Amino acid sequence: MFSITSISKSYQKKPVLTDVSLELAPGKCIGILGSNGSGKSTLLQILAGVIKADAGSFSEDGRELLKKKSALPAVVGYVPQQEALMEELTGEDNLRLWYSREEIRGDLTAENGVLSVLGVAPFLKKPVRKMSGGMKKRISIACAVLARPRLLLLDEPSAGLDIPCKEQIYRYYRGYVNAGGTILLVTHDLQEMQLCDETYILKGGKLVPYRYDGNFTALAGELS
Repeated sequence: MFSITSISKSYQKKPVLTDVSLELAPGKCIGILGSNGSGKSTLLQILAGVIKADAGSFSEDGRELLKKKSALPAVVGYVPQQEALMEELTGEDNLRLWYSREEIRGDLTAENGVLSVLGVAPFLKKPVRKMSGGMKKRISIACAVLARPRLLLLDEPSAGLDIPCKEQIYRYYRGYVNAGGTILLVTHDLQEMQLCDETYILKGGKLVPYRYDGNFTALAGELS
């Protein structure tokens, strides 16, 4: 069980996150909704160890994670909104920054391997700068999860992707959760919300539960 406890963050004395707390159980996908600038990306960056919270803690089964950030990559996989890939390198070379050639080859040939499920083999030799958005996103996910982290942080992962690419990525997410992994998903996508077991709205720095009943107008009102 992952526990986010009283996370707070301010920029230039303006609160962005205020006492944000949330329990993340194994085998669950938790969605966070919110308007632009509401602090969703900031929360994920804190949990990934990219930026520091002003207060609060993030733990797994009582073990604090943010005090030893070197251990985070083995526990937490993070896919930011903008792909953090090296544009001049190939997809395979980007993966090699994190994994050995043998690990990559083994995962490509394994029936349930991450690279196999994500279908990245056809474009591993392509330079990232020549890839489509969907190709980049799949490589980014692969970089984050090849080490089999127990928690996956996803920041608007389907933005700009076509329907077939979305479905392939969603298939991976479903398999990841079914295998006991946990996903914390920031999204604006109604289709993506259907993957979530629980959803929350981040507004005014506070995180509150929200159940979407198909009324888009009501959702828009809650977010505004």
